[in-house]
Amino acid sequence: MNPSRAWLARLLIGLVFAWNVQAALIFIFNPGAYVSGYELSGAPGEAVMCGFGVLFLMWNVPYAAALWNPIRHRLALTLALVMQLVGLAGESFILSTLGANHVILRASILRFILFDAAGLVLLAMAAWLVKDTVQPASTS
Repeated sequence: MNPSRAWLARLLIGLVFAWNVQAALIFIFNPGAYVSGYELSGAPGEAVMCGFGVLFLMWNVPYAAALWNPIRHRLALTLALVMQLVGLAGESFILSTLGANHVILRASILRFILFDAAGLVLLAMAAWLVKDTVQPASTS
């Protein structure tokens, strides 16, 4: 296998991982800046946004394993890809249930849809890069 394929897969996974962690940290450490985008307010809204951040961090566990070694941890990459697809489908469903009068909320959810669609494409590319590879035998 060409080692550059594994490194390119790591780069693609790393981009999605970094985006997710960045979003998580922003929601955790600055939740007040985002509550209005979800038609929330006050302490309950900030708690919800912090919860989103924690969920993003939890979501990234298989991404981290896939990033570490996308060949050895191909299952983690597959799980991350499926999780990304579930997120995209779920957000799309949520958007479809909102009336047109929720302009700000719809825009916030649409950003997540675009974010997750881009992540899905990058993860699919990474999975394709390592799909037919075999983990080299350890020399130690």
